[in-house]
Amino acid sequence: MSGFSPLANGPRASDTIKVRMKLKGTIRWALAAGMLLAAAMPGVAQVAPYGEKSMGEPAQDRLPDILNTVKIEQRLGKQLPLDAPFVDETGKAVKLGDYFGKHPVILSLVYYQCRILCAEDLNGLVGALEMVHLSPGKDFQIVIVSIDPAETPAIAAMKKAMYVKRYGRPETADGWHFLTGSQPAIKALTEAVGFGYVRMPQPAGKPPLFAHASSIEVVTPEGRMAQYYLGVEYSPRDVQLGLVEASHNTIGTPVDNILTYCYRYDPMLNRHSLVIARIVQAGCLLTVLGLGSFMLVSFRRDFKDKG
Repeated sequence: MSGFSPLANGPRASDTIKVRMKLKGTIRWALAAGMLLAAAMPGVAQVAPYGEKSMGEPAQDRLPDILNTVKIEQRLGKQLPLDAPFVDETGKAVKLGDYFGKHPVILSLVYYQCRILCAEDLNGLVGALEMVHLSPGKDFQIVIVSIDPAETPAIAAMKKAMYVKRYGRPETADGWHFLTGSQPAIKALTEAVGFGYVRMPQPAGKPPLFAHASSIEVVTPEGRMAQYYLGVEYSPRDVQLGLVEASHNTIGTPVDNILTYCYRYDPMLNRHSLVIARIVQAGCLLTVLGLGSFMLVSFRRDFKDKG
């Protein structure tokens, strides 16, 4: 018993308790870091079940060469060719200017037989209009124009019926106009809008395929380009403000030129979503690195104090 000294052994016990507490804290940090690392690497951890639909090839950082010539040049203030001849969904010959004069116009350039992106574009337009406190036909006009000169009024009529039904307000049908036209009229309109597109070669018997970007435009009652909205999802607030401003013949400002292309488009691999996912993963990775650095410094400090 003479060799036992509580005062001599007391500090050592205290140091042991401190080390254990720090070790428990470090373990908690390590567990949190592991969870964040798992969240930052979802692609490694997830395996598609057998038979599930393939997601296709990963998106490339470099655009296909064909898309270097497909773009939207925002020509704000540009006058549209209001005398350009078209045919409406009933087969009636009209001029583009028939839909201007009193109210602003929402313009969309698509092709009706598109099986890739155009449906997403029009669905996005309908979704935004459902939350806009203005009425087609009363406060503004909607003009959809096909860029494919081979499409017919019958096809346009089917598309109009589909989207008016989806909008859920059949009394606004007179404010929706689905047009087809000849190549000279289409060219005059697309050049005024700044809408670039390319027809892709297709085997005989296959439906047409066009490479183009997705957008809608707001045009003043006088027929001048007032605002561009790019992509397939449109903010109802922005659309409503754009219509109100255009109704006073006010020209807006250019928007960020982030385009969604109608060329091998896959909604599951939308470019914008991919970029956001990569940003989130990068943030998680930086957090893990920061926690790892903190743990390393803590361990070194503990060993230095013990030494």
